Amino acid sequence: MRLWSYSWTNGDRIPARYAAGKPDGAGGATFSDNLNPHLAWSDVPEGTQSMVLICHDFDVPSRGDDVNQPRREIPADLPRVDFFHWVLIDLPPVPTVIAEGEFSRGFTPRGKPGPAALHGARQGINDYTGWFAGNPEMAGNYFGYDGPFPPWNDTLVHHYVFTLYAVALPRLQLEGVFTGQQVREVLAGRVLAEATFSGTYTLNQRLLAE
Repeated sequence: MRLWSYSWTNGDRIPARYAAGKPDGAGGATFSDNLNPHLAWSDVPEGTQSMVLICHDFDVPSRGDDVNQPRREIPADLPRVDFFHWVLIDLPPVPTVIAEGEFSRGFTPRGKPGPAALHGARQGINDYTGWFAGNPEMAGNYFGYDGPFPPWNDTLVHHYVFTLYAVALPRLQLEGVFTGQQVREVLAGRVLAEATFSGTYTLNQRLLAE
């Protein structure tokens, strides 16, 4: 199975319009266009009844002590964890494309609605749900796609991986609100094929100037 995009070349820097955050011109960051990228796939194996798409960043700091703190940088050797940016399940194998901006246009405070989505698919919550949980103006369930917004003082360039799974089930056995980790657990033993597409992103002005 193959996964590709016209939004950027596999492995390259992600354009800011597909990110949730962009440089604010003063050394920090502000919200960006937050468009979901174009994605397309081919060579789906026989027996596929639905598709699952997960986007995650595996470079997120395991501690938030230094995140977005002036005159401080997050060390590159700090242990990192996964951060889910998009969890989409029960997507029909055909049509074999997700159009740019089809699922996300702009960043929605308190989160986009869900889990019901286009084409009969369902979307889980992404990890902005936890990130904004203590913010009374932003707290909510963040369903669907919300793109990169790494700490603007991180010394590590972040990697974002879109993984598409071909599944031998028309509907995953998940109900209500679900997370990326829960989807990974349910997928075990049910995946016929998978493919990935990735990009990088940073908001660190020092790294952007190099």
